Amino acid sequence: MTKTATFHDLDGASVFVTGGGSGIGASLTDGLMAQGAKVAFVQRSDATDFADEMEQKHGTRPLFLQCDITDIPRLQSCIKEASDAHGPVTVLVNNAANDKRHSTEEVDEAFWDWSMAINLKAYFFACQAVIDGMRKAGGGSIINFSSISYMMGNAGYPAYTTANSGINGMTRSLAREFGPDKIRVNALAPGWVLTDKQKELWVTPEALEAHVARQCLKDTLAPQDMVDAVLFLASNTSRMMTGQALVVDGGVVVTG
Repeated sequence: MTKTATFHDLDGASVFVTGGGSGIGASLTDGLMAQGAKVAFVQRSDATDFADEMEQKHGTRPLFLQCDITDIPRLQSCIKEASDAHGPVTVLVNNAANDKRHSTEEVDEAFWDWSMAINLKAYFFACQAVIDGMRKAGGGSIINFSSISYMMGNAGYPAYTTANSGINGMTRSLAREFGPDKIRVNALAPGWVLTDKQKELWVTPEALEAHVARQCLKDTLAPQDMVDAVLFLASNTSRMMTGQALVVDGGVVVTG
């Protein structure tokens, strides 16, 4: 993990990350701990080994809480447990998602509900669970991972892109509702980040070449690029930024 900048106000901050034990989420946990943050994260699979690794690396241990984020009572109880351990959560990173490929014609009601539950519903109820603590702490930052997939109008996962678009709408409404409490809510829309999962399932030389050709910057995206963006949004460096969608994709989509 490369430490490209130091955000002093994150030292000692209580941070909660969904899906923080693998993929981009693991890099987020690592990067936030490198800033001195007290990180709690949930992961459906056992992330004990990862927590051990982080403890050896940083000298402190992240609080790992095993949780399927579609189980809303469990998710919210984990946020309470994190608050009890580290103080009120002042940075929430809704990172966990599932972009399982599917066609419109094969989607049934059960799949639709599952996709919304993991990609949108859990985000809302995690936000709901941290609001009171952030308000009492005098403010906070919520970062909702979205994707450029819906901006591009990508086919191949319509339920996922629908949820991505919904995340942006939710982000704007919550930013407006809780701005008076100094709670900032922003979305982060990555491009094609080359995680191990992406490389195993979908990256081919031809597909990658075609995608990079669409980027303004002719380089591939790494998890570190998302870490740097999250640190900025979590920190008071971005204190007057809320209700926005920060796109980090090498310049595939152009916003504004």
